Amino acid sequence: MVVTGAFWPAAFAFVAVTLAMLVLIDFGTYVASRYRERYLEEAKTELDDVLIQIPPGRILDLSIAASAVGGIITIIIMLLQLDSFSWQWGIPVALAVAALLFPAPRFALKYIRKKRLAKFNFQLEDALGMMSGALKAGFSINQALEEVAACDLHPVSVEFRLLLQEIRLGVPLDQALENMSGRLGSDDFDLVVTAIVTARQTGGELTGTLERVAMLIRERVRISQRVMALTAMGRLQAAMIGAMPFLLMVGLHYVSPEMMSAFTHSAVGVIAIAAVVLLVACGFIAIRKITNIEV
Repeated sequence: MVVTGAFWPAAFAFVAVTLAMLVLIDFGTYVASRYRERYLEEAKTELDDVLIQIPPGRILDLSIAASAVGGIITIIIMLLQLDSFSWQWGIPVALAVAALLFPAPRFALKYIRKKRLAKFNFQLEDALGMMSGALKAGFSINQALEEVAACDLHPVSVEFRLLLQEIRLGVPLDQALENMSGRLGSDDFDLVVTAIVTARQTGGELTGTLERVAMLIRERVRISQRVMALTAMGRLQAAMIGAMPFLLMVGLHYVSPEMMSAFTHSAVGVIAIAAVVLLVACGFIAIRKITNIEV
């Protein structure tokens, strides 16, 4: 075999490219494993917050499934609707849709947690009233907590049952209250914990303290509901403005199909529609930030 002068440069180039690919594969595997560990840890925390007893790996499986199904459906729709479909721009669009759908299960968990926390804050006033009444009847603080845990107020009763379980396992009351506060992330319950701990340490009247905290929480709920009512028009406008371009596009598709053919049957049109979706989403988020007033 005759070795030409171009053999060794080609061999070195092949070895260099092979080593570079191995390094990139190893780095990609490391990044993927670290991201998976972080994803599972965050998903486990979010599942614990809403007391859903499923493995966190199922959330990752749902995210992957949502991405795969969204990408496949996008490809099928473009194949059926676009005459000049090309895989060169069809695959990036499908990948973009898949990337947008990947965090959907996590967003669903956050939405469930937000609704659960709002319901907990709304029921907290009644729980404090029950505790105050139990203390006036001569019960201890632990017995007052048992009264709340025994009632049928979900999710307040469930959280107080977990609190009592920690106390029965030997956790001090102050520490158990701090653990519950950290688990919930509720500003109203943080105020309750501070009031109870301070009253126990200083020997203050716990019954009057709970009544004053309940009155304060009642006022905060009233102001929060009033703010929600005043900003309802802004949220409705955000929804209407966000939906208007898509409603017009659907209407024009049936009224004048020729006018919409430039958008639905060309790569430039699909890219323009994707840009509109992105801009509308940014505008909707900006309006929601403006109308979301913390009390």
